[in-house]
Amino acid sequence: MIVVMKTGATEEQIAGVRKAIKELGFKDHPILGEERSVVAVLGHVYPELVDELGVLDGVDSVVRISKPFKLASREVNPFNTVVRVGGVSIGDGNVVVMGGPCSVDTEENVMITARAVRDAGGHILRGGAFKPRSSPYAFRGHGEKGLKMLAAARDETGLPVITEVMDARDVELVAKYADILQIGARNMQNFALLDEVGKAARPVMLKRGLSGTIEEWLLAAEYILSHGNRDVILCERGIRTFETATRNTFDVSAIPLVKRLSHLPIIGDPSHATGAWYLVEPVALAAIAAGADGLIVEVHPEPDHALSDGAQSLTPENFAKLVERTRTLAQALGRDLAPTGVTGEKARKAS
Repeated sequence: MIVVMKTGATEEQIAGVRKAIKELGFKDHPILGEERSVVAVLGHVYPELVDELGVLDGVDSVVRISKPFKLASREVNPFNTVVRVGGVSIGDGNVVVMGGPCSVDTEENVMITARAVRDAGGHILRGGAFKPRSSPYAFRGHGEKGLKMLAAARDETGLPVITEVMDARDVELVAKYADILQIGARNMQNFALLDEVGKAARPVMLKRGLSGTIEEWLLAAEYILSHGNRDVILCERGIRTFETATRNTFDVSAIPLVKRLSHLPIIGDPSHATGAWYLVEPVALAAIAAGADGLIVEVHPEPDHALSDGAQSLTPENFAKLVERTRTLAQALGRDLAPTGVTGEKARKAS
């Protein structure tokens, strides 16, 4: 349910509505617009609430929301959410490209990759310090040591950092170093973790689960939004189907559908979707053609020696080609690559 305020409603009137919602035992979530504001009512609402809130000063109307995901829905917020990090805007119509190694391995490789991503026109450095692996014997990341490598690369190149957090107990630690917290596919419905990143003062990128429906995915985003963190980015990374020729099946139709259902920006991950470096570019371009706000791509200076996912990692040279072709396609569609952000330590402060 949302309470739509009259055009020009005062701060006092909005505050009065929020107070009434809380006194009735519900949670409020204000969305303030330039001309008109709304206040979402969270909880198990009842029909009579429409009349109870409708008579409050400054209220124009009270509307029931049909979608189970309230805060993520375009019914609540018809305007695109724009997430800003390190001087880069995600969701404003331009295309953002994130690149970097699946797993942070050595300081030298991280720095080489970060420079390559920056020089190619990339916007954000990705890298895994904590890695969920199917086998407990596989390399599972350097932990805080890896986070420090990413932070050092950010300080030199100016690229904001996105990295995965796997455990609710690690959110504070990862947020100390990262500019964007990534929730991996295996943790899409780890509700304790979603609660914690919802309380963090960092943007969150939520990957779609291996078998997650779009409604389940948006409800997972709802957990984060309900704790007050409005900087949520969705990521389509392929889902598990009967097909075995690719690592996953990239659901390109999910991109325009999510754009219709939700105001949240959406990123495509062609690396995890395909599992093969030679399939990354065509699937990446398909994601942009479908309306994705950006890409997250695995890049490594020596894919054959990567500690994880080398088969799907692009070399710096191939990444540069992908960025340029992404630019060409975006421009053909009336869009463009996003401007790059600020440099050096300013990137961290800006986020």
